[in-house]
Amino acid sequence: MEIVALTEAACLASSVAGGKASTLAKLVAAGFPVPPGFVVLPQAFERHGAGLDAELLAAADRLGNGLFAVRSSAAAEDLPDASYAGLYESFLNVPRAGLAEAVRACRASAISARVSAYRDSATEMAVLVQTMVDAEAAGVAFTADPLTGDRNDVVISAVRGLGERLVGGEAVGDQWVVRGDAVRCERMTEQAIDAKQARRIGELAREVESQLARPQDIEWALAGGELFLLQARPMTALPQPVDWVAPGPGLWQRNFRLGEWLPEPLTPLFADWVLPRIVAGFDEEMRATIGTSLSFGHELIHGWYYTTPHPILTPTRLLRAITTGRRELARFVRHALVQPLTNPVEAHQKLLGRLHARWTELLSSYRRLVDTVGATPSTAVVDEIATLAGRYLWLLAVVGGAAWKMEAALARFARRHLRDELPDGVTVLLAGLPGIEATTPPHAVYSLDWYHPTAVANSTVDGSAGRRTTDRRRAAEDRCRTALADRPRVRTRFDAILSVAQRYAVIREQQARDLTLGWPVLRRSALRLSEELGFADPDDIFFFTRAELLHPHEDLSQQRRADWQRQRRLAAPLQLGTPSRVVAGIMAKTGAARPPPSTPDAVVAGQPASPGRATGRVRILHDPRQADRLAPGDVLVAPTTTPAWTPLFAIVAAVITDGGNLAAHASLVAREYGIPAIVGTGNGTRLLTEGETVMVDGTTGIVTR
Repeated sequence: MEIVALTEAACLASSVAGGKASTLAKLVAAGFPVPPGFVVLPQAFERHGAGLDAELLAAADRLGNGLFAVRSSAAAEDLPDASYAGLYESFLNVPRAGLAEAVRACRASAISARVSAYRDSATEMAVLVQTMVDAEAAGVAFTADPLTGDRNDVVISAVRGLGERLVGGEAVGDQWVVRGDAVRCERMTEQAIDAKQARRIGELAREVESQLARPQDIEWALAGGELFLLQARPMTALPQPVDWVAPGPGLWQRNFRLGEWLPEPLTPLFADWVLPRIVAGFDEEMRATIGTSLSFGHELIHGWYYTTPHPILTPTRLLRAITTGRRELARFVRHALVQPLTNPVEAHQKLLGRLHARWTELLSSYRRLVDTVGATPSTAVVDEIATLAGRYLWLLAVVGGAAWKMEAALARFARRHLRDELPDGVTVLLAGLPGIEATTPPHAVYSLDWYHPTAVANSTVDGSAGRRTTDRRRAAEDRCRTALADRPRVRTRFDAILSVAQRYAVIREQQARDLTLGWPVLRRSALRLSEELGFADPDDIFFFTRAELLHPHEDLSQQRRADWQRQRRLAAPLQLGTPSRVVAGIMAKTGAARPPPSTPDAVVAGQPASPGRATGRVRILHDPRQADRLAPGDVLVAPTTTPAWTPLFAIVAAVITDGGNLAAHASLVAREYGIPAIVGTGNGTRLLTEGETVMVDGTTGIVTR
């Protein structure tokens, strides 16, 4: 028996039929949709000439007319410890007349120099012949993430037509991730498949994994509405799944303060050079404000930035705070942290107004510095800009951060006096305000990490949405004042709280807008240094530490880049650890930790950030430069949003983000455009499926299908 039908090869050992054919034969026997074929066993090649050719043609005729795929099936292929994938020649679209020649050529590759260099010695090899699938789309699917080792994900790559372009490296292909019932598109270059087809492929891959009892790498093809399984092999060298453990006691958050601007793992040069200077500037301005510096610790966990919302108070640091800054610290806690929630007018008068003036002065210095060095960037200015940005960030955290506390004070007043006039909350009163620009500045960023380019040009948006928002705000103000007309003292109190809350809502957005004023200079400085060091890829510089740039090794950069790409695919939790009782109480009081309402129909739940309801098609974007995938009326789903995302809000019907809070950029801008927004979902980008239709309720924080 030298040529065996694939349906009869399941009983043969893999040492005889080879790994590929043996596995496919077992899957055929289990009912999987494998194209029909036959296996030419190694002993058949001991005979030459017309005898073998005749048997090959006879076996081909039993498969029917058409074209054939001829592939290797060596005993050493597709083993659990090493797959040796791609070492042997394959031949596609082979006609009947060329079948014998293709089979012999495939067999000859077993002793090629390419294989011999990889293996200690050549191996006996069978050849697998199958009917050719005229694929409309094809690709591969991994039942565990090959970069992170996460066993919950099926990662799919797809191209139009034959999958050879993908496995041969000629095309990048689309990339989809299936996790349970959720499907998301991570890259769309060919539009080879849709979400429904991706789910089918994911289900097939999981069924193969279950049958073979280990993570699998499968090849598949779609033709005429049918899904075919072309190959299955064990995944080798699979990374172990990572653990997410809090680096210290208390609560650690990924999207708090600076983390809101760092939606991805950090590159080494940013983490080693720019981030420490930002932190130093933050501490410097804190010391100037409250008389001491209280360390808000941060740690990188699998490359992701985490920080604690409360200061790390060692006994020495606590003693220093008490002895050197007791009066300033007490004043700060009262007027910057407590009073914005209870008496925002007095908070502004006693402290926040002075800090706002300090921010205005600092912004002028920031602009002068950027204007001075903008034309001739150099590494000498990196420290200066990063430090100044850190000082700016402290004032943004305090002054801009007070805005959402003032909003909470306004909401508490409205619940007591204006429940009927403001059924969807007070956000309508804080939108459409003068002073918020409807453009994206060229220094807007996707991330503070200078690896990512800044916006390259202003993007002006349609002002009609802003005018409608302004009209709604004015109408709401009129309703409220009319309702309080017979209570002048209450109305006066309303006007005072509203005035200061609106003022700080504008300040918050202005501060967020200009935090990254110096980022184009920072990035140009890094790229100029990269050019001086002679890197073939200018971006290689971002994967060294500052000290390593003295003697850079390209291999290290490539390894770091691969590690960073793996870290980007990790599902980093929004929170690690548990808050202390004090912090938990503050978060509950301010609404920062308010558990979102949930219903049996909820697909995703998060913090309601901009009221209203909208229904639309899900579009999951990880970078604002993917905006060409959006259509009017879509629901934008993103990890987080910074000012660089602003133009997209004019297009979409609603916004959902993994990170963020009531003070996040997504919350503010969504209100300006009058669209629903939900922030802080934690995993919206993973639970929702690309292209599906959902209803977003920005009032309750619920997303339903």
